[in-house]
Amino acid sequence: MPVSEGVPRRKVTTSHGRYYAERGALARRKKLRRRATLLQLVRKRKEIAILRTSTIRVEKRHITKNEALAILVGTQIGAGVLGLPYAASRVGLIPAMGVLFCVMLLMLGTAFIVLKFSAGMGGAQMSTIAQRILGKAGGWLMYLSVSLMSFGAILAYIAGMGHVFESLFGVNETVGAAVFWLLASLVVYRGLEASGKTELIMSYIMLLLFVAVTAMLLPHAEPRKALYVEWSGLLTITGVAIFALGCHTIIPDVYKGLGSYGETKKVLVLAFLIPTIIYAVFMGAFLLVFGRDTPQVATQALEQIYGRLGWLVGNFIPLLAITTSYIGIALAQQSNSEEFMKLDKKVAWALTVIPPALVYFAGVRNFADVLAFAGDTGDMLAFIVLPVLIWLAPKLRK
Repeated sequence: MPVSEGVPRRKVTTSHGRYYAERGALARRKKLRRRATLLQLVRKRKEIAILRTSTIRVEKRHITKNEALAILVGTQIGAGVLGLPYAASRVGLIPAMGVLFCVMLLMLGTAFIVLKFSAGMGGAQMSTIAQRILGKAGGWLMYLSVSLMSFGAILAYIAGMGHVFESLFGVNETVGAAVFWLLASLVVYRGLEASGKTELIMSYIMLLLFVAVTAMLLPHAEPRKALYVEWSGLLTITGVAIFALGCHTIIPDVYKGLGSYGETKKVLVLAFLIPTIIYAVFMGAFLLVFGRDTPQVATQALEQIYGRLGWLVGNFIPLLAITTSYIGIALAQQSNSEEFMKLDKKVAWALTVIPPALVYFAGVRNFADVLAFAGDTGDMLAFIVLPVLIWLAPKLRK
């Protein structure tokens, strides 16, 4: 019998009807879940743009406090330390020590800011934090500051290796720099990236070598050579100190590995204090022995005291430190450009290694001063100015 208009149909009450109704509802729920998951993945892909300044990374899901400390200290130790003694010689021992420890406290404060916001966002990277708090402009500013730091670092490494090749092989400084740039850039192009574990081992070998060099110098110390005060080099020592203490980009990974905000905060204090003390002793040893005559690549001065042995040690340390740092920073910056700007690998490589070489061959060749430029611009923006703006932004909005 036909159902008259206006009379509602009865609900299906048979078991067969209920079965098909439940299957239809289940299919709709699955479809909605898939759509929600897809939207979430799209959002995450749009938000995440990891910016690195090193190839060191956390490769394990869970790490111990000692492993966390090793990763943070290993990220800081690099070729930048070689420029500290020369930068300190521009101001004198006491002002240099004051600047180094003030920079350490400032960098530790901004490291706490990065940790706080990263933990609040489930371990978000610095670029993601900047984008969420400061908008798209913040993400771009973070990328540009890291790029500026990488540019300055690569330029300084080319200049430093020019001095090393000249001393080791007796070639012209420019020729030595060109040979190093070509070989190291080819390694970056081929993507022969050392693992985070390998780079950590290399960092600790360099740390031991710095301690050994300090021990070699202390018997020859003369306080009168270091106890002077000049202010013309204040920006230089500040920039090199900032450059030598930067490890902020790895903090989110360390937090996720430790899984504890409180424990990560404690590790951060040691991660800044230990390198700063070692840097201070290393820097002080050179000033007490060589004073104003400390060279740009500090360890090369060892030849004046220890002859052939000093020449070998003094050039081997920068050869190791600068080569590993060049490859690590260039690879990290190439990856940043590929991911953030969606560039082809070849284009990203060219933008990373060619501009610093052109500037070097145009005549900018002071190792320590270029490191200071990188610290006073890119590092200061990425590791001091932007974290402070990120911290202030929510307060100013209120």
